[in-house]
Amino acid sequence: MPDLTQTIDLLSVFADPTRVRLVALLDRSELSVAELTRITDLPQPRVSTHLRRLKDAGLVRDRRDGSSNFYSVDVDNMGESARSLWKLVDAGVEDELMAQDQRRREAALALRETPLRWPDEVAGQMERHYSPGRTWEAAARGLLGFLRLGRVLDIGSGDGVNAELIANQVESLTCLDISERVIAAARRRLERFSHVDFRVGDMHDIPAADHSFDAVLSLHVLTYSREPAKAIREAARVLVPGGSLALVTLAAHTHTKIAAAYDHVNDGFSPSSLAAMLVAAGLHVQRCAPSSRERRKPNFEVVTAFATKPTAP
Repeated sequence: MPDLTQTIDLLSVFADPTRVRLVALLDRSELSVAELTRITDLPQPRVSTHLRRLKDAGLVRDRRDGSSNFYSVDVDNMGESARSLWKLVDAGVEDELMAQDQRRREAALALRETPLRWPDEVAGQMERHYSPGRTWEAAARGLLGFLRLGRVLDIGSGDGVNAELIANQVESLTCLDISERVIAAARRRLERFSHVDFRVGDMHDIPAADHSFDAVLSLHVLTYSREPAKAIREAARVLVPGGSLALVTLAAHTHTKIAAAYDHVNDGFSPSSLAAMLVAAGLHVQRCAPSSRERRKPNFEVVTAFATKPTAP
C-alpha cells in the first residue's frame, strides 16, 4: 500500500493531459517515440520528457530496437494502486482528442507493414524530430551564403552575435549599441574582421550621416525604445535611396512583468502599427507580419518587417 507521498506523486502523473494521452496509447500498443510524436502531433522533446516522467513513475517501460526506442505500459511493475487508478481514469474519460489518437494509432501501426527510412517516417514533421547536425543555426549559416550585402548597419548589435553571421557577406559592417560594455564584447568577438566598425550610440540619434548604409538591421531592438517611431525614422535617414531595412520585434503582448525582466520598455507592436510607423518614415513596406511563435509559455510571437527606401521622393 503506497504512503501519502507516493499517492500524491502518482496523482500528479495522471494530472497532465499529455501523459494521460500517452498512457492510453501505450496501454493498447507498443509504440516508438517517432510514432507517438506523429500520432499526438506534439514536438518530440515534449513527448520524450513526458515518457521519462512515466518511466520514472514505473508506468511505462522502453526497449531499444535499432535507432528507435519503443515504449509500452509496464504491466509487471505498475503496481496495483497505479493499475486501479489508471482503470478509473481510462473508464471515466471520453475525449475527442484521445479518440483521434486511437485512430491515428491504427494508421501508424498500418505503416509498419511497409518499412520506412527515417526521412520517410518523419515526413511532414521533420521540424519536430532530432537529427544529428540539423539545427536552425546550421540551416541559417548555410542560407546566409547566398547573401551579398554592401554597407550594413546593425542597430542594437549587442555583443555581435548576429553581426558575426553576416560578416563574410558584407562590404562593411557597423555595430551600434548604446552600451560601451557590449560594444567591447562585440569588438572581441569580431576582431578578426578588418571591415567591421564599432560605435557607441543611441538608435534615436544614430551617429552617421544621411544615406550612409545600403542595409540596416533592427533585430529585437524596438522593444527597448520609448520612441519607436523616432528610432525607425533614424534608420530610414541613414539608408541610401533603394536601401533596405530588416526589422524583427515582439508582437504586442500582455506579459509586461516577464518582458520587464529583460529591460523591455514597451509591450511589442501589432503588424499594423509597425507598418504605419515604417510608412510614416518614408519607407515602402514589402512585408510586415507575424513570422514565428515560441512553443514555450507564454508563447511570445514575433513580427518581421522588410521595407525599402524609395529611390525618388
